[in-house]
Amino acid sequence: MKESDLKKAFVDIIQQHERIIYKVCSFYTSPDMPIADLYQDVVYNLWAGFRNFRNECSVSSWIYRVALNTCISGLRKEKKTPKGNVLVESLSESLSAPECLNENICEMYRLINQLKTLEKAVVLLYLEEKSYQEIADIMGLSVSNVATKLKRSRVKLKQMSNL
Repeated sequence: MKESDLKKAFVDIIQQHERIIYKVCSFYTSPDMPIADLYQDVVYNLWAGFRNFRNECSVSSWIYRVALNTCISGLRKEKKTPKGNVLVESLSESLSAPECLNENICEMYRLINQLKTLEKAVVLLYLEEKSYQEIADIMGLSVSNVATKLKRSRVKLKQMSNL
């Protein structure tokens, strides 16, 4: 494939799936890592791996995996970086959920953002109507582990909503 054809194919894929990228990035934003920076990092990592993508899974599953890994890696790097005297807001305060149509949805996103990183990723994929098998493939977990994490996350979310 010619370089120009490769670039066009990549741009088309990004345009078709940009909602996925923004949604994943919105769950991992922080004052030190705004959504635009995360989005750029994800797209860069997608481009870096595009030539090696072998279509062994769907394009959306591949994008989810790269986006989640990029955002989680960014979060780990951010935690290791000394902050000095800078006040760091919690992730729950920085959640960007543009599809919040009412207070209940906004509250749900706020609560989800309080979950641990892996739990949050699994719930995000579940909300995107991914099957347990797809979530397992994207996250590198077993299907039973996905089911367990989802069940525990539901219990946590229910407990948090009753506080």
